[in-house]
Amino acid sequence: MLFGIIIQARTGSSRFPEKILKKIDKRTVIEFLIDNLLTKFKNKNLVIATTNLKRDSIILKTLKKKNINFFRGSEENVLNRYLNCAQKFKIKNIIQITSDCPLVDVNLIIRMKKIFFSKNLDYLANTYPPNKSTYPDGTDIEIYKYKSLLKLSKLTNKKEDKEHVTNFFWKSKKIFKTMVIKNKINLSNFKFSIDYKNELTLIKKIVKKKKKKKIEPSYQNIIKIIGSENKLKKISDLNLKKFKFNRKDLY
Repeated sequence: MLFGIIIQARTGSSRFPEKILKKIDKRTVIEFLIDNLLTKFKNKNLVIATTNLKRDSIILKTLKKKNINFFRGSEENVLNRYLNCAQKFKIKNIIQITSDCPLVDVNLIIRMKKIFFSKNLDYLANTYPPNKSTYPDGTDIEIYKYKSLLKLSKLTNKKEDKEHVTNFFWKSKKIFKTMVIKNKINLSNFKFSIDYKNELTLIKKIVKKKKKKKIEPSYQNIIKIIGSENKLKKISDLNLKKFKFNRKDLY
């Protein structure tokens, strides 16, 4: 397979447990994300990489219904989970999406995919590393070669690099050919990923407004929706501040 979208998913989030099973509309977060990706990509190109823990078996019910492939591996060694998943499905180039970004811009994925192949990169991202990002938190996309990930796995034994799969790419620019794409306007002060309970409310309202106004689900339009209502902007602002405080290792 030339490329595959591997979605990292589990129910054991410490900040908001079982968040991917919460409802946005009639669909759960994980279902919404899958439907979003299926507007432009085929089922065969999607794989959910979850853990081998019993509690995550519930995720598989959704995948069977949607006819999506899955892989189960270590909860803590996410690097190995991705490597083994890509190896099983023979994925040459990995597009990494996290399950807490149900509103990820599918057209942005396509644009980044073209950049990645045209420049023959080892690694391409838009929101990583976070302190260099000009894109909103919630549009997180990373693309990298399987063979580059395999090389990475042999260069580090640190626990943090095994837990946060791609950290080592953006720490090792001399080893890997990496690139972070820049947005024309810095929108990194917006957040619409789901890390906290009230962000589910934010997502629901965005989806409702998007449907009512019949607008394209681009990240630019989502930003306009958030900016048009003080309550939504407040949720975005406060949670971005909270997330930065909790993840000082990234900022």
